[in-house]
Amino acid sequence: MTGDFNIRDNLWDSNFPFHSVHSDILFDIADSFSLAISKPTENFPTRFSDNDQNSNSVLDLIFL
Repeated sequence: MTGDFNIRDNLWDSNFPFHSVHSDILFDIADSFSLAISKPTENFPTRFSDNDQNSNSVLDLIFL
């Protein structure tokens, strides 16, 4: 299961300081299909902001 889930969370983005209740729901859905998140060997953003005031972030995830 892959996609741009538009959920910022410190579980997969170490530069983001917060945890989101939406990620708990996403993990519950993935778990119901016996899927687990696949973490990259190197952390890097998957979304690059056009605005210098906003930080880049990780929004694209893969569950296997």
